[in-house]
This record gives sequence, C-alpha cells and structure tokens, in this order.
Amino acid sequence: MSAETIETLDAGGSLRSEMRRARRRRTLMFVRELAMHPSFLIGATILFVLTAIALLAPWVAPDDPNKSNYSDILMGPSERFWFGTDGFGRDILSRVIYGLRVSLAIGLIVAMLTGILGTILGTLASYVRWLDGLLMRVLDGLMAFPGVLLAIALASALGPSELTVIIALTVTYTPRTARVVRAAVLVAQGMQYVEAARAVGAGHGRIIFRYILANALSPLIVQLTFVFAVSIIAEAIMSFLGVGPPPPAASLGNIIADGRTYIQEAWWVAVFPGIVIAVAVLGLNLMGDGLRDIIDPRHRSER
Repeated sequence: MSAETIETLDAGGSLRSEMRRARRRRTLMFVRELAMHPSFLIGATILFVLTAIALLAPWVAPDDPNKSNYSDILMGPSERFWFGTDGFGRDILSRVIYGLRVSLAIGLIVAMLTGILGTILGTLASYVRWLDGLLMRVLDGLMAFPGVLLAIALASALGPSELTVIIALTVTYTPRTARVVRAAVLVAQGMQYVEAARAVGAGHGRIIFRYILANALSPLIVQLTFVFAVSIIAEAIMSFLGVGPPPPAASLGNIIADGRTYIQEAWWVAVFPGIVIAVAVLGLNLMGDGLRDIIDPRHRSER
C-alpha cells in the first residue's frame, strides 16, 4: 500500500470522525435547547403526567369505570368521589382516567399512521414529478371537506368503534401531513448537498432517506404534535355524537355526552372530562410550539 493511499485513508477516517463528532454536538445542543425551552418543558411535563396516569389506570383508578351503583347516582364531588358520579352511579374519576387512555392511544396511533402515510405520499409527490399532479389533486379533494365532518361521515359509514375512529382520522389528516412533507422535500431537493450526492452517483433510496427525509423530519415532527392534539379533540367530538367507541366504553366524549342530560343539576359529569381534554391539548400544543421555536428560530423573532 502506497504512502498516498495511507494518507487518503487517514484523511477519510478523520473526516468521518469529525462528522460524527459534529452530529453529536448538534444532538447535544438540540437536547439542551429543549431542556431550556419553557413552553416545551411545560407541555412535555403535562403530557408525561397524563400518559403515566393513563398507563397506570388499573392501579390509579379508584374503581371499575363501568361499575354501576344505584345508591350513589349523581353524587357531587367529595372525598369519596373526587369527580362525583354519573346517572348510573359510576365513578367519574375512574371513567375519566380510562377515557384518557383511549383518547391518548387513538391520538398517538393516528399521529403515527398519518406520519407514515403522509411521508410516503408527500415524498412520492415531490420526488416523482409525474405523480405530483395526480396525488395532490386527490389530497386537495379530501382537504376540501372540513376535517371533523369528513371523519364523522367516514366513521358513520364504517360503524362506531375505536378502529373506525382511527381510520377516519387518519384519512382526514394524512393529506395535511403529506402537504407539509412535500414542501419540505421540494426545498431539500434544491440543496447543494443533494445535487452533490446525485453527482457522485448516489442511488435514489440513499438520496431520499439519508439526505432529503432527514431534513424533512423536523417540520414533520412539529406537524404530528398538532395532529395528535387535534385527533384527541376530534375523537371526543365523534364519541359525543355517537360514532366513536360505543358505550359503555369509557371515552371522554362518551362521558361528556352522558353528562349533557344532567348539565344543570350535575355539572361535574361533563365538566371534568372537558377539563382533561383541554389540559391534554394544551400540553401537546405547548410541545409543538416549543419544537417549532427550536427547529425554526425565526418564529421566536416574530413574537
């Protein structure tokens, strides 16, 4: 092996090591900014607490959420029933905890499916030019309908269940996510490093996954936090209207729907699950705002 070859290998190894160190520094800087951002910290704390409560529902909930006790019908908040009871004597706190588990699970699954499908469709539309017009017109057609109304129509056609809510919300919010990914991919394709990768003969798969999607990941994550939040609200609306998880399943929307009959004399049946929905959505929105500020500092200067 010649001296020039050895020097070239050493230079290449040093360059790779320096690139790895640079990536680690960027990762540490990003984590440090997250830890110092008040909006993200508050939102992440709220979401962590709610998620922990939902996961520990069998141990945290004071009672069976579907257990009826007709001697305790419409009992107000007290030391025994912190959130009161409903028209069947069921403990509202227990039902809210289990309903929170349903809402968070549906929101998370919808966000994940929306992210996967939106990434595939957005990348295809921007990278394969002849597909752009076809895919975007189909997605624009879906976006022409108000989101919640489209989800309600789809869930009504499929029948009330958790699965149909997930399908309906995924179909509803995938076009919006695909639009975000498409815009990010179009910007990334014009970058010099992508042109350089093409010039040295990098394949389409390597260019898409290593160079283009890596730079589309940041706006996608921010978008999915908002999809998560909107899905929680939409699931509650659909359950309230009777096209979500069917009773007696504990769902925040179902609990609110049960409480509308007693709203004047038993306000706690509807108010407490509504507060939990508001707190969960607030936490997710704060997280999304924090991520957006860190990923795109221009938003901080606009405030």
